[in-house]
Amino acid sequence: MDEELGRYPLTGRFLMGRLRDALSEDEKGIVESLIGEVVEYDHDATILSRGELSDRSTMLIDGFVLRTISEGDKRFVVGVQVPGDFVDLHAFALKRLDHDLVTLGPVRVGFVSHDRLRRLMEENAHLTRLLWFSTLLDAAIHREWIMKLEQLRASKRVAHVFCEIWQRLDFVGLGRKGIIDTPLIQQTLADMCGTTAIHMNRALGQLRRDGLADFRRGSIRVPDRQALERFATFDPAYLYGEGILGVKGELSLS
Repeated sequence: MDEELGRYPLTGRFLMGRLRDALSEDEKGIVESLIGEVVEYDHDATILSRGELSDRSTMLIDGFVLRTISEGDKRFVVGVQVPGDFVDLHAFALKRLDHDLVTLGPVRVGFVSHDRLRRLMEENAHLTRLLWFSTLLDAAIHREWIMKLEQLRASKRVAHVFCEIWQRLDFVGLGRKGIIDTPLIQQTLADMCGTTAIHMNRALGQLRRDGLADFRRGSIRVPDRQALERFATFDPAYLYGEGILGVKGELSLS
């Protein structure tokens, strides 16, 4: 992993834990060369606003990015991105998003012009398919969120969010044993789970009292990961890294 990041410092986490092995070395170099500009944010900022015309897409190098929709004075978090995610690749086709992309804490991103993406898609069908996979993966995560929002009460919904983020960080080599490090705050968790800050406080209190997770200033300490996953009814298959939906050699060139 360190060798991969040493060779591809901007995009080495792209598809890591899923289809990174399906990329040839030439294709990894092509993905790295797509980055035309690197930008760092040291505070919460909007990368792309709803309805804004887009001529570039965003690779998340470090940090977290949220997908948000605002209605009146209420904000809804409808997605979270972790390092290695091509955050808004679908903006290449849509040109305008129906939501905002906002940073959460310190973030470093790489921007890829749509002109470069257009040339890539004309010249490399295999790599285009892998880029498409990464976008469809976002859709799979959204479907899971919709189902869990309907299915679970607040304490289980937020536990599911914790489990998902932990698994996605594991995929890209950023997971830690017994702890999940994030810049999340209680209000952001409430916005993710479709509840109020007061109800989220109660949900987090329940997780703490039950010995499942202790959330403090974004740091989530988990004494028993399997117990948390059972409580959240978390099955990572929808993340396409393992299990029945895991994709391995099927999309390799050879």
